[in-house]
Amino acid sequence: MKKLLFYAGVFLLWIGAVQGMSLSVQAAPRVQQTGDVVTIVIDPGHGGKNEGTKENGALEKTMTMITAQAMYDELCKYDNVEVYLTRTSDVDLSLKERAEYADSVDADFMFSIHYNASLNHELYGSEVWVSLLPPYNAYGYQFGSVQMENMRDMGLFLRGVKTRPGDEGDYYGIIREAVNLDIPAVIIEHCHVDEERDIPFCDSTEDLEAFGRADALSVAKYFGLSSAELGVDYSSYSSGELQAASAGGFAARTTWDETEPDVCQLTLLEADYETRTLTLEVSAADYDSMLLYYSYSLDGGESFTPREPWPDCDVFTGTYSDTFTATLQVPMGATPEVIFRAYNPFDLYTESNTVSFGRAFLPESTKGTKEAVTVGQGLGSLGSAAGPETSGSAGEAEDHGEGAGEDASAAGGGKLPGTTTFRPDEPREETEGEGPSFMSFLIICLAIVILLLFIVLVSQAISDGKRRRKRQRRKLAGENSHQHR
Repeated sequence: MKKLLFYAGVFLLWIGAVQGMSLSVQAAPRVQQTGDVVTIVIDPGHGGKNEGTKENGALEKTMTMITAQAMYDELCKYDNVEVYLTRTSDVDLSLKERAEYADSVDADFMFSIHYNASLNHELYGSEVWVSLLPPYNAYGYQFGSVQMENMRDMGLFLRGVKTRPGDEGDYYGIIREAVNLDIPAVIIEHCHVDEERDIPFCDSTEDLEAFGRADALSVAKYFGLSSAELGVDYSSYSSGELQAASAGGFAARTTWDETEPDVCQLTLLEADYETRTLTLEVSAADYDSMLLYYSYSLDGGESFTPREPWPDCDVFTGTYSDTFTATLQVPMGATPEVIFRAYNPFDLYTESNTVSFGRAFLPESTKGTKEAVTVGQGLGSLGSAAGPETSGSAGEAEDHGEGAGEDASAAGGGKLPGTTTFRPDEPREETEGEGPSFMSFLIICLAIVILLLFIVLVSQAISDGKRRRKRQRRKLAGENSHQHR
């Protein structure tokens, strides 16, 4: 029995190690296959009467042309590549015309160039929209991940690689029209022109051209191009440095999420009236995607701070810190009512419980004291959050997709890692075919080992008891025999 237990434990640990190694592997070869010459079409978004966003004095149709031209010039320096532009002047082009042009030159990929804006001017960061249909989802996901790496290197915040479903498949028209012609296509939203953290990246011609060169670098890495003129060779990049994907599958991290984060909870750790500071523990979770931003209010929700990046959020792994400590400064004389918001990558949010105080923060009347009065509401309301903030201008909706009335049903399976710390009592049903997490597997293995050990100990105890009773019977039998004599 002891040998059986030993070998069972060794076997389970070996299985766990193998599974752990398989989970850690992310790099993979490029899914899309091309010929010796790669044909690329660059689509400068908008044009003519379709001006795109004009927030903060921007004119998107002009910005996209500058970036697309710089991207074109840079890609033309690479070997074995043919590059085309859907437009070279300020003209109107329908989405179908753009896709048909790409089809006419037998494009391997079409890249639609754009800049972003949001309704309340509070979104920032770079993102890539891809098709939800295989194999174009895999192509877009692998390219988009390379693009995200280059945007991160430029210093931009990352909003991820995403899909959006519509009534006729893909919501965004340029992607839908291209896929209908069997052409992979993505939308590159470089940054937001109306938010102070993104404005420095796009407020000059030099900045817009820098984006074009970065886009060309993403394409070169994705296709494994080389350039004798530039003295670079990325042929090995697409042989093992891309994110894992399957031509017949769906990249789970691109899944459209139409539900708010599940939990947002505040716990007061300390209130210092002398320094007018609050220290709180913020705990939140989204079981379907990840957390991207947070903001907070000191006046019970009347106003909120600008959004900040959620600690340790990582669009490449879908992970984030589900708990962090926040230190807030309270204005002189204020009686704070603190609320936090947790946002996911699709700009849906959930509000926390409220932490309130019974008196104003006036250090001169409470010098040297630290006192906290918490009037909370338990867990933040789940599912009572506001809807998604619209990202992009009205003109952008015309260029990208259908606008209102899209079918928001999820496409494809799979779930993001997220967090399991704050799971509800009745967790959502697992997606069919989805295996347990590595941590769950280790817990199960440990439970099996403990159970086997318990069985051995119980068996040993029963055996020892039988031997003791047998010795007692023999002793009693001997004494009885002696008495009879």
